[in-house]
Amino acid sequence: MDGKSRAMENIMVERLWRPAKYEEIHLKDYRNVTELIAALKVYFDFNNHERPHQSHGGPTPAEIDAGQGTLALAA
Repeated sequence: MDGKSRAMENIMVERLWRPAKYEEIHLKDYRNVTELIAALKVYFDFNNHERPHQSHGGPTPAEIDAGQGTLALAA
């Protein structure tokens, strides 16, 4: 990273972690890191396989990856 376009380089990471933080991490009190990791595995499994994504036009990321859904391309 050169520092000039840092926001654009981090956007995908932020789009991944922002919902995880607000919907999972900040809502619960974890006793240890192992418990946090287990909860994040459950959250990301739900996020990838059950939750429809607006950015994908409705299908889940797993459906897009498997070729079952179609991505709407930006004009």
